[in-house]
Amino acid sequence: MSKPPKDMFDAKEFLAKVGDGKAILELHKNQKIFEQGDVAETVFYIQKGKVKLTVLSEQGKEAVVAILEPGHFFGEGCMNGHRLRISTTTAMEDCVITSIAKAAMITALHDEPKFSELFMSYLLTRNSRIEEDLIDQLFNSSERRLARLLLLLANFGKDGEPQRISPNISQETLAEMVGTTRSRVSHFMNKFRKLGLISYNGHIEVNNSLLSAVLHEKPLLKERD
Repeated sequence: MSKPPKDMFDAKEFLAKVGDGKAILELHKNQKIFEQGDVAETVFYIQKGKVKLTVLSEQGKEAVVAILEPGHFFGEGCMNGHRLRISTTTAMEDCVITSIAKAAMITALHDEPKFSELFMSYLLTRNSRIEEDLIDQLFNSSERRLARLLLLLANFGKDGEPQRISPNISQETLAEMVGTTRSRVSHFMNKFRKLGLISYNGHIEVNNSLLSAVLHEKPLLKERD
């Protein structure tokens, strides 16, 4: 059977199926995908679920540096010459993940322009997010950093409706990502709730008013550490 024309290639369908150098992994909550220091030879793509990315310092302190969602790649450092993993990735809930061997990834990027376009778009978006996170850490208070993080975790703006945040994301995790203490996060979360910026009902819902407060830098978000 002849190979379909290039313009018929579906990048997401390609990622959803088993093939040469590809496998579909089903992981349970709290199951590790790889650990810091493991040999790096595979790229991963999230079809379903959320994945937590953590880094352990030489002093033994662990920090959450990212929460990844469906449509995200991770482990791509092996494509850039990283021989060992520089972080640990853990399933935050039941996940379906595509693993792609480095050689298969290189072949797909070379042979399939649509897949290459999808991967490059992800890398550019991720790099922009890293730059924004750095600016956020340098210039904003922990309160504003938390507000921005909640908006990002809720994928805010989708259909113009308040978005739910996974109950698997604890205040400890939020504190690690913001760079503050759990008690500060608890204080700010209670403040946001009382002001109607978020609501609790077994999970967190982010309201439009939080986005407005962040965009217009209202005084309630200017409290410094």
